[in-house]
Amino acid sequence: MTVGASAFASSPTLAEVKARGSLICGVNEGLPGFSFVDQRGIWTGFDVDFCRAIAAAIFGDPNKVKLVPLSADARFQALRDGKIDVLSRNSTWTMGREADFGLTFVGITYYDGQGFMAPRAMRINSALELDGAKVCVQSGTTTIDNLADFFTSNGMTLQEVVSSSTDQAVKNYDAGQCSVLTSDLSQLYALRQRLSNPRDHVILPDVISKEPLGPVVRDSDLQWISVVKWTYFAMVNAEELGVSSKTINQALKSQKPQVMRLVGTSGDFGEQIGLSNDWAANIVRYVGNYGEVFERNLGSKTQLAIPRGLNQLWNSGGIQYAPPIR
Repeated sequence: MTVGASAFASSPTLAEVKARGSLICGVNEGLPGFSFVDQRGIWTGFDVDFCRAIAAAIFGDPNKVKLVPLSADARFQALRDGKIDVLSRNSTWTMGREADFGLTFVGITYYDGQGFMAPRAMRINSALELDGAKVCVQSGTTTIDNLADFFTSNGMTLQEVVSSSTDQAVKNYDAGQCSVLTSDLSQLYALRQRLSNPRDHVILPDVISKEPLGPVVRDSDLQWISVVKWTYFAMVNAEELGVSSKTINQALKSQKPQVMRLVGTSGDFGEQIGLSNDWAANIVRYVGNYGEVFERNLGSKTQLAIPRGLNQLWNSGGIQYAPPIR
């Protein structure tokens, strides 16, 4: 047994997940593109696919996962209380959240920022024109604090229309109870599709905050942190190396050292964190690399058509960057 494997021998979370035969993953209650369940009960989305990627890494089966929809107010406590194994729910990484709840964000799967959506008829070009506006915002989020900071910093006043859920915030905005809706830009692209007339609404160019979104785990289990963290890194590395769900069979025959370490034909990196050595190959085969997951759920061919922007790989103009498997 390697030093790494012995150091991780007592992981309670991975042992429990394996004994249970499934991963329990907390997700958004309903955000198209990230976490959404259709009328047939089928879940799709960027965050949902990350849950499936962890299951593929552990079991070689992306379907061995139970998805638990959680509100913004309930999500971190549910993780802290052990009701879920991992939270994959468009959550912003902050120092306070880690310290207050005893949690660890394992990486930034989506670089985001807070923005504003307003009716096109208002003819507003900048958030700096929103002095005195009624703004719909959700409680239990960093959004509400950023909103107050932005208006105060710019000497503007506002009226907050606070909702406890995304659904209610959108309904309030669509019903005209506020003139502006604020949220992460990724959410605004998704929520615009739920309005009665999406084309009548514009997302303003202003970005008023940094919103690094990523999966969260309890901070007490180093092995589990490694499993979830390297699941994400493997997906980014796979895209960078050109290994996709369509090319995985060729990749398994590759003689390139980086590819061989990724797919497990060289080294014992999976075994060192309690997985099989084909853990990353299973992620790519059954879920896809980072770029595939982004394009399938959020990209130009979807209804959301979110520009990839900062979420491009570091060598393609973005800042997605993963440590090497070696």
